[in-house]
Amino acid sequence: MEVTNDNCCSWVKDLIPRTNVKTLQLNEDCQWLVIGAGYTGLSAARKLGQLHPNQRIILVDAQLAGEGASSRNSGYLVDTTLNDGFTSNKELDNYKKKADIYELGINIVKKFINEHQVDCDWNECGKYFASSKKEDEKILRNFSDTLTKLDFEHNLLSNNELSKRLGTNFYNIALHTKGGVLLHPGKLVRAMVDVLPKNVCLYENSSLISWNKTKDIISCEFKNGKINTKKIIFATNGFLKSLGIKSNYNFPITLTASMTRPLTDDEFKTIGQPEEWGVLPVRPMGATIRMTKDKRILIRNTAEVHNPFKMKKSDLEMRSINQRIGIKKRFSQLPEDIIQSSWSGVVSRTRNSSQIFEKIDNNVFVAGCYNGSGIGVGTLFGEQIAIKASEENTKEIEIIEARNKPTWLPPQPFLDLGVKTRLIYERLRARSEI
Repeated sequence: MEVTNDNCCSWVKDLIPRTNVKTLQLNEDCQWLVIGAGYTGLSAARKLGQLHPNQRIILVDAQLAGEGASSRNSGYLVDTTLNDGFTSNKELDNYKKKADIYELGINIVKKFINEHQVDCDWNECGKYFASSKKEDEKILRNFSDTLTKLDFEHNLLSNNELSKRLGTNFYNIALHTKGGVLLHPGKLVRAMVDVLPKNVCLYENSSLISWNKTKDIISCEFKNGKINTKKIIFATNGFLKSLGIKSNYNFPITLTASMTRPLTDDEFKTIGQPEEWGVLPVRPMGATIRMTKDKRILIRNTAEVHNPFKMKKSDLEMRSINQRIGIKKRFSQLPEDIIQSSWSGVVSRTRNSSQIFEKIDNNVFVAGCYNGSGIGVGTLFGEQIAIKASEENTKEIEIIEARNKPTWLPPQPFLDLGVKTRLIYERLRARSEI
């Protein structure tokens, strides 16, 4: 698994480059090995370090720690998701189980930033599910009924109120939920790198080539070395399938985003000087839009079955053009050349939007597949899979394991064909929202 670092992401560019990067160069032995240093892997390694202070723990990532999908997302710490929320009443119990997991995720991230005094632009401003299509009011009213039954504080908003809050009259209807949080994902994940326990050894830019298990020893081959371990946790999320982990239950999706430069004072005045906000689409392939604390606009309006290891510069530029159009549709008064950077990132999906959290073999554990909600859930699952692998139990594990399990996926080429067909269908349904 060879993954390339790049400097395209605005969130990453905001950070001071680290100078303490180590790459695996020799053969190593350890009691614990964690593969993947995003929210999940960092959380797992941190918890293992606390639980086993006298044991050797190695954390490895194919690129720079935290600079994959963890710092490339849109920075939403979600309390609710809409695409499960307008189901019938018979699905209410399953939706409640998923919402309970989201709540645990918010709480664990909040505990982390309070404990370590992390400045990650934390803002408990909630989020909007918004649409320009008046006919989507029915979807949002059904969603409102679901949230009311589950005692989620929320309210429906029409065009005039939205225009005042968002600085654009593009949207005709929205539902605002008050429990969500907006933050700077790069700052949060960097803090997780910085506070790793002393008995955790972090190797970066070290790609896992293959792994096998002989009796109770797991052997992992890397480009420049080999690690033998007694227990292993896979936390590679969008790259689980490429490593052969639960490959019939998850698949990667490549998302692309762009961010503008900070708006000038005059530009900000033309859109009404709104407070920070975040909009998620009502329709699955619509655009995610954020106005950040420092007056930048983020847009994500593509999701594709694409090579997860690298998006060519020419491909990225084509998607950036589409995102410039999306910003212009919402803020026609802003300049054409306002986008400062564009980047891609990989998320992991399951057929029924459930997560992976389990022991898959003796001493082999996996957590991942967050279906686009990885900040809180990934942090939670990392901590709890470390506890589960340590043969302990918690109320959080009981809540996680009460969820619906991921369902089986068809083999290739049928899987890619099915996913691509569905994405095209959803893209057509949401074309006015891009």
